Amino acid sequence: MSFPSTENLNIASFEAMPSPRELHERVALDDAGAQFVAAARATLCRVLDRSDPRLLLIVGPCSIHDPAAGLDYARRLRELAAEVADNFYLVMRVYFEKPRTLSGWKGFINDPHMDDSFHIEEGMERARRFLVDLAALGVPAATEALDPAAPQYLGDLIAWYAIGARTSESQTHREMASGLSAPVGFKNATDGNIGVAINALRSARGPHTFLGITADGTQSIVRTRGNGYGHIVLRGGQSPNYDTANVSLTEQELTRAGLIPNLVIDCSHANSLRKPELQPLVFKDCVHQIIEGNRSIVGMMLESNIVPGNQPIPEDKSRLIYGCSVTDACIGWETTEKLVRESAAVLAPVLRARAATEG
Repeated sequence: MSFPSTENLNIASFEAMPSPRELHERVALDDAGAQFVAAARATLCRVLDRSDPRLLLIVGPCSIHDPAAGLDYARRLRELAAEVADNFYLVMRVYFEKPRTLSGWKGFINDPHMDDSFHIEEGMERARRFLVDLAALGVPAATEALDPAAPQYLGDLIAWYAIGARTSESQTHREMASGLSAPVGFKNATDGNIGVAINALRSARGPHTFLGITADGTQSIVRTRGNGYGHIVLRGGQSPNYDTANVSLTEQELTRAGLIPNLVIDCSHANSLRKPELQPLVFKDCVHQIIEGNRSIVGMMLESNIVPGNQPIPEDKSRLIYGCSVTDACIGWETTEKLVRESAAVLAPVLRARAATEG
């Protein structure tokens, strides 16, 4: 007697993926790169501990779709970072995965050719190669942790992680964050709810046990120690939440939950009403709050690219505008450079006073 199949009924196929170890060997991080990543993480921890008075600035494209343009941006950022190093610690946004509410390009790892061919094995390898090149340049990388398997492939190269607004409430992502080797920023929910992010922080601080993969690609039971460097990222919701009142309310809620009130302000998304030209205004408001004595804002985030705005993905990829976002609209490099330089100058006396007090 034959029985009907009851599994994989909606699976079209399975395709082999190289193990994390195989990819690490194929695209290796050398000793100098490993030391750089470790030093970058240590610096971010000192910023979050308030032993480093500088501000964290996470700045870069909404997403990486052209590695050549991404490295061009990284070289520019490295020069700017050296200029403002006394006041800002710059980390580049290197987002390879894009969560979608309904549909759209899912990011470089999932679809590196941007044609729905979904060569994930190629996207993962090229993403790793980009991050190795970035470490060699001396530019720290920030990314969003979306696919639970991705950190095994790329985690040795990341200095800072975000857990996005759509996934901060996910138990899977809270468990994953508890085991990540770098500081993690949890975004408030898309409706503006900060309780979701605060609960995520509390959860990720503790140990967890869950199913995951090893470096050899074997399914295993993962037991984590907990991540003590979680913090909240305010990205707006139904209305912006970067203003003094919302920042103060978030501080109070974090303190009430027994957490250090460390906030990163996302100057894009709902805080700028998805209008890139408003990002500098949000950024300057945060700078003003810091000048007026705010100590909870430890950093800001900007979506920035070489060319301002964004573009649709054309069928003929040769028509893509170099250095222009294919996802959220960004501010351009000239605006970024001017904004960061001017802000570093006005913040310098405040941050020097902090350093003197803490020293």
